[in-house]
Amino acid sequence: MLKIENINAGYEYLRILWNISLEVEKGKITGIIGPNAAGKTTLLKVIAGLIKPETGKIIFDGEDITKLSTHERVEKGISLIPEGRLLFTKLTVEENLILGATTKRAKKEREKNLKWVYQLFPILEERRKQIAGTLSGGEQQMLAIARGLMSKPKLLILDEPSWGLAPKIVTQLFNLIKEINNEGITILLVEQNVWRTLEISDKAYIIENGRIILSGLGRELLENGYVRKTYLGL
Repeated sequence: MLKIENINAGYEYLRILWNISLEVEKGKITGIIGPNAAGKTTLLKVIAGLIKPETGKIIFDGEDITKLSTHERVEKGISLIPEGRLLFTKLTVEENLILGATTKRAKKEREKNLKWVYQLFPILEERRKQIAGTLSGGEQQMLAIARGLMSKPKLLILDEPSWGLAPKIVTQLFNLIKEINNEGITILLVEQNVWRTLEISDKAYIIENGRIILSGLGRELLENGYVRKTYLGL
């Protein structure tokens, strides 16, 4: 579904990504792990169109989208859930969800999609009239994901969804990610929780210093000596 070819990118005169190439297979979960400041979020911003690459191509569903704007990529079916959630905290849960239905396709099916995300996240239906800023951290993360789903994306990109959440909520969150994937949505997941990410990822990539140093099946990387020592402390 998504193919990144030799991407070099950064901020003004500071290059962050060096010849990044990866593939996200349709209907699968692809994980990206790596230390802080490795370039993971920068890569997601390039995919979403928030940063223009210096060189390289981004192919989505067989189409070169390298030069498309962010909103054009959303129309094509790419939805990014950013780190930190970035909700409209003074609006209600349902108002946040409605604002997620920005694409032409999503506007036509807004009520249908609203029922769908409420089925996935029953707690949000219970809280639909509640101000978003008063939700718990876990509920806010669920709302951020649900808002992204309101655009009915083909590819859902998650940037550090478990950040700041209690272990019990993290377990619920990863179960929800698998459930969303089972609904037929392809997922690209960037996470600091290495074990859980590799456990649910069909394929995963490790980025260090802006370069991909290792890739493979998620469960195979769990048994990789370098991964176990460096990221799992085993």
